[in-house]
Amino acid sequence: QVQLVESGGGLAQPGGSLRLSCAASGFTFSRTAMIWVRQVPGKELERVASITKGRTTIYTDSTKGRFAISRDNAQNTVYLQMNSLKPEDTATYYCHVLISTTHYWGQGTQVLVSS
Repeated sequence: QVQLVESGGGLAQPGGSLRLSCAASGFTFSRTAMIWVRQVPGKELERVASITKGRTTIYTDSTKGRFAISRDNAQNTVYLQMNSLKPEDTATYYCHVLISTTHYWGQGTQVLVSS
């Protein structure tokens, strides 16, 4: 079955960096686009970044230039390098994949940006 396991969240100071990882299994990772989304309690889910099987990347405006998504097909892992963190980046970050017509998310990893 499809499994997505995020890690790497934690506390960072404003201006700091964190690197999130998402280990995937249960599907052909190298042929699948991967997405990072985030959610703040009481707010809608927000797409943060995505990467296609061909490594084309797309970012939401609020993270463009600060975040970088990448993938390691040998390790079935997608990463989100987050730099110049801001308090408004505080959220739970989820790895997301759409396979056929079914959406899958991991359990999420919490990111808190605070001084």
